[in-house]
This record gives sequence, structure tokens and C-alpha cells, in this order.
Amino acid sequence: MSFEVDITIERGSTRIAAAFSAPERLVALFGPSGAGKTSVLDAVAGLLRPGSGRIAVGDTVLFDSERHINLPPERRACGYVFQDGRLFPHRSVRDNLLYGWRLAPAGRRWMTLSEAVDFLGIGPLLARMPRTLSGGEAQRVAIGRALLRAPRFLLMDEPLSSLDTARRDEIMVVIERIRDELRLPILYVSHDRAEVERLAGTVIAIGG
Repeated sequence: MSFEVDITIERGSTRIAAAFSAPERLVALFGPSGAGKTSVLDAVAGLLRPGSGRIAVGDTVLFDSERHINLPPERRACGYVFQDGRLFPHRSVRDNLLYGWRLAPAGRRWMTLSEAVDFLGIGPLLARMPRTLSGGEAQRVAIGRALLRAPRFLLMDEPLSSLDTARRDEIMVVIERIRDELRLPILYVSHDRAEVERLAGTVIAIGG
């Protein structure tokens, strides 16, 4: 499954342009903070409408300005892992995970709650509330919620930036397992060169 992106985005007086086609399982958007990497990710997710261009993942066209195609986010079948996790603070870990699972159409689900819990090693966390989790634990739960949404691909926006060195390595191992064992395509945003060199098959420079 390839990522094919050729878009322009207008943000106030700023114009962001991104054009790439990459078949690798993990494609990194690399560049300095403020360069527009997250805007490109949001455009792929359907959270931001480009001014013009085309976005396709595999054989599915998500956006095409000339053909007037703009699939809503819920039809794009992607999982989004944000920099800050964005867990629901009033829901337990189990309920955060089940939120993703319930959003997925029944016919498209390919992972159960127990499979996600085992894959991520978060069984002891299920009854806990997000405020009691470490940064690494919270990010594992956020990844689990995204996987349980039955995505065709994942979007990851600087998922390691708020973690200390030990936790960063733990989550990188999780991401490598998603890439290699689940073989799930990932579009990954980072400004850390060592991180993208370890994880990515293709690195796309954005800005800078």
C-alpha cells in the first residue's frame, strides 16, 4: 500500500506544499517544528482540507480537488496517534480502548481488545485512569485505541517527543512491531533525525 500525496495547504499567509509517493510500510515526514508536517498529516486524516491537489492511500482516493473528492474522516479508515495521546481523562484504560473498537465497522475489525492488550503488554493497566499513567503507558494505550479502530493505515504525529529516553526506546520497539509484524502502513511525523533513520523506509523532507 503506497502513500501518494501532492497537495498545497494555505494557513493564513503560509503556503505548505508536499508532494511524494512512497510504498514503504513506514514513511516519515521530517523537518523543523512549524514546517507544516502536522498539517500534511491532518490533511491525510481529513481534519484539514487542502487548497488543491490529491491524496491517495493504496487504491483509495481520499482527496482530489479536480474530481471534487473529499472523503470525511470516518470513511478514511485511518488511526491517528497524537503527540499528547489525547486519552479521555474520564474513561478508564479499558474504556479508552473500547472507544476505538466501537468506532470501527464490525466487518472491518481485524483486532480484538484482548489481542491489542497482549500485543502492547498493557493488561495491568486496564482498570486505571489516564491521570495515573506514565507517558510511555499512556502512549501505548493511545496506540492501542488507534489499532482497535481497525485502520488500513496509521498516522503518528511525533509520538515520542514527550517521553524520556528509556520510554522513547520502548515505544520505538512497539512501532517497529506494528511496522514489521502487523505490516500496517504508517505515515510518521518527526523532527528527530536518529528516530526517522531507525524507523523509516522513506524520509520526506518538509520545510527547512
